[in-house]
Amino acid sequence: MIPQPMRVGQGVDIHPLVEGRPLILGGVTIPFDRGLDGHSDGDVVAHAACDALLGAAGLDDLGTHFPENDPAFEGASSMDLCRQVAEMVAASGWAAMNLTVTILCDEPRLGDYVGQMSANLAGVFALEPASARVTAKAAEGLGFPGRGEGILAIAVCLAVAADL
Repeated sequence: MIPQPMRVGQGVDIHPLVEGRPLILGGVTIPFDRGLDGHSDGDVVAHAACDALLGAAGLDDLGTHFPENDPAFEGASSMDLCRQVAEMVAASGWAAMNLTVTILCDEPRLGDYVGQMSANLAGVFALEPASARVTAKAAEGLGFPGRGEGILAIAVCLAVAADL
């Protein structure tokens, strides 16, 4: 048996928190007084996940495929962008095997929402439920996430060649 080629991709995204926008993370609207600024809905969880998958498939990053100066993507749902990324990754001959996303922020507390975020990512990227995991970590008051100025997400994806 010939082993399947594997690749690892990493994605990172960060946006500032601003008033007047909903806070959407991993496709879940979180009750909070501010949301993430961005050309699309600012969903750093979805953006980091997309970049991890694109990187694992050897494709260009999210901003290349969905440029911030393109009005077609203004206010776009990041979960819709995830669906398009899933199609691109499949068309390139790769399949995600697992995906892990870590969110860094002190406020809001996200423990009640990470399960739904994980399920949303599993669904959009055709992963088994246990193969998509979102965790939230506090910054303990340090840096911009600790001061409530923004939210950072880091994602790692393992992909295998789908055609073997």
